Amino acid sequence: MQDLTQTIRNRKRVRWRRVIGVILLLSILIVGLFQIFQYIEGSIKAVNQPLKKVEGKQPFQGEKNKLDAINVLLLGSDSRGEKQARTDTIMVAHYDPQTHKIKLISLMRDMLVSVPEHGQQKLNAAYSFGGPDLLRETIKENFGLDIHYFATVDFKGFEKAVDLLVPNGIEVDVPYEMSYGIDTTIEKGKQQLHGKELLGYVRFRHDRLSDFGRIQRQQEVISKLKDEAISLHSVVKLPKLLGLINKYIETNMDRSTLLTIGKGMLTKESNNVETIRVPEDGSFENKRDEVHGDVLEVDFDKNLEALNRFLGEKSVAQNE
Repeated sequence: MQDLTQTIRNRKRVRWRRVIGVILLLSILIVGLFQIFQYIEGSIKAVNQPLKKVEGKQPFQGEKNKLDAINVLLLGSDSRGEKQARTDTIMVAHYDPQTHKIKLISLMRDMLVSVPEHGQQKLNAAYSFGGPDLLRETIKENFGLDIHYFATVDFKGFEKAVDLLVPNGIEVDVPYEMSYGIDTTIEKGKQQLHGKELLGYVRFRHDRLSDFGRIQRQQEVISKLKDEAISLHSVVKLPKLLGLINKYIETNMDRSTLLTIGKGMLTKESNNVETIRVPEDGSFENKRDEVHGDVLEVDFDKNLEALNRFLGEKSVAQNE
C-alpha cells in the first residue's frame, strides 16, 4: 500500500513538472516574441526620418494620410544614369490599417493619358518629365487616386532583398525559356529562382503577352514575397533589410509609418494580396500613334468604376 501511494505521488510530481515545463516554455516564447518586436521597434524608431533622403531633387507633394487607407506608389526604374529615365514598373500598393488588407494596382505604362503641362503622353513618360511627383499628379488626374507616399526601387536592391529574405529562392513555374533583354537565362519549368533570376522573370516582356504577361508575373512574385516577408524567420532579418532599403530604395515614407504597416501585418490576420490590372480587359484598345508609337487607348470611366469596386465605393474621385 505504501509503495502504491509513493508511485501515485511520483506520477503527480512528473505531471506537475511537465505542466510547469510547458508554462515556462510558453513564457520564454512570449517574452522572446515581445523582445523581437521591441528590437524591431527600437531599430526603426532610432532614426525617425525618410529611409533615404530625396535631397530635394524629387519633391513629392502627396498628402500624408495617417488614419485611413494608405496608397504607396511603387516604381521600378530602368535608369542607367541618364537624366530622363522612364520607369519600368508602375504600381500602387493600397494598405488598410483597419482590416490589414493589402491590395495591389498595376498600371500599364503604355496607356495614353493626360500629363499635366505635357498633354497626351504614355503614362511612364510622366516620370521622365517630372519624377514621381508628376507621375502622382498624372495618376490623380486620370484615375482619381490619391497617392500618399512613393518608393523607387533600384533593381540591384530587389535582387539583394530577395536573396536576404528567401536564400533558397522563390518557386515559380516558368512557362517558357526567358533570356532576351534580362541579362540571364531562365529555363522552362518549375524551379526555385533567386534574386537575379527572379528580377529577370518579372522584367521579361518579349513574348506574345508583352507587358500583360510581365504584370501577371510581377503580381505573382510580390504576393509570394509578401508571404515570406511576414513569416517569423524573416522578422529577425528586418534590421538588415532596413539597411538594404536605405541603400537601394528612394522614398518619402518615414520609418514610423513603415513600422505601423509592418507590425500590423505581423500581428494581425493578413489575407493574400488582392490584385488588379489597369486597364481592365474590355476597357481599352491597342492603337498605333504617330507620335508615341504603340499605345493603349483607355476607357477611363470603366476603369474608374473598376477601381472603386476593387478598393471600395468612393475610394477614387470620378472624372468631371
